[in-house]
Amino acid sequence: MSIKVDPGFIKDLTAFGLSDANKCMHCGNCTAVCPLSENDTTFPRKLIKYAQMGMKEKILQSPEPWLCYYCGECSDTCPRGADPGEFMMVMRRYLTSLYDWTGFARKFYTSKIFELTAVIVVAVIVGLLLVIFRADNPNMKHAYLNSVWPAGAIEIADLIMASVLSILLLSNTFRCAKFVMGDLLFKVPLRLYLRNAWELVVHFFTQKRFNKCTDRTQWFVHLMIMTGYATAFMLVAVFLAGGIHVIGLSSEHLMFQRDIEYPIYHPWRLLGYYATFAIMYGTTYAIIGRLKKEKAPYKNSHGTDWMFLILLQLTTITGIFIHFTRLLDWPMTTYVLYVIHLMVAVPMLVLEVPFAKWAHLAFRPVTSFLVKVREDFRSNPGSTV
Repeated sequence: MSIKVDPGFIKDLTAFGLSDANKCMHCGNCTAVCPLSENDTTFPRKLIKYAQMGMKEKILQSPEPWLCYYCGECSDTCPRGADPGEFMMVMRRYLTSLYDWTGFARKFYTSKIFELTAVIVVAVIVGLLLVIFRADNPNMKHAYLNSVWPAGAIEIADLIMASVLSILLLSNTFRCAKFVMGDLLFKVPLRLYLRNAWELVVHFFTQKRFNKCTDRTQWFVHLMIMTGYATAFMLVAVFLAGGIHVIGLSSEHLMFQRDIEYPIYHPWRLLGYYATFAIMYGTTYAIIGRLKKEKAPYKNSHGTDWMFLILLQLTTITGIFIHFTRLLDWPMTTYVLYVIHLMVAVPMLVLEVPFAKWAHLAFRPVTSFLVKVREDFRSNPGSTV
């Protein structure tokens, strides 16, 4: 089987943040010190070799970029300063752009102007829509968001956005699976996928591979950001919309839940506090780390890394402000902050979930799951559908 070689591949990767992969002399130190490099999934050296040789197809089929969590130990111990950990991050950006069939992710990763323009355009559109479709007579005596933007209308907009984003993310994730598994994707018996399904759940919620890294702080920060965001998303999109049948709220409150004040000990409120703390802790640690540049994962920050952290933290901060202005019953301040909040939150969702950092939350556990399925299948070559 012939392998295509692209001489200009390294140059193409510079647009995704690659500095100088040719510094690598393939001593193998990075692979030796990496606690996650094992069995047939050895990295980062193998991937660097592929890149130097222009073997794009090999990289496209490789699960290793998603099995790396960038603890930075390989970069810290590299005798040539090739920064193999950052190289793996570049690979994740590059692969994300290839999984995305719309081509949007590539533009988002390779052009700072396009990235910033996309965020601004989406923010402005959201702001204009909220201003144009506001109620004529909002409640100015009490902070009541439903008097300005009816919960039903907001919920419909949420469902439309969620449906579009889900289609984009799932289709891109399917392409990821197709590249990683190749011809085996449909040859592996369904029972093997089902038998290993627990791996998908465990890797998503615990990031257990990252826990094997020597820098446990990085694992904890990553876990805080992931679980904080996932908790906030589930509260808004699932529990508060559908789960409230359990607690017997009236039908007029079954939608967006923006004007219900739960007791401080209520589970939804406690989960909300956890999500707020987890996101603020994780993003603040990461931002300070990128400013100080003391750890390998924070020494080379791509524009999308900053955009991800800034949008996520601003979304959380504006949400905190809205919470307090509602408690203080300041109507106009609450309404203005709500517009600003959505002007930050919606671009983060629309741009990050299917095309950038948040997509990694899907690609990582799915790839770990597929690697386990593939190993299971190959250890039982006689398996049939």
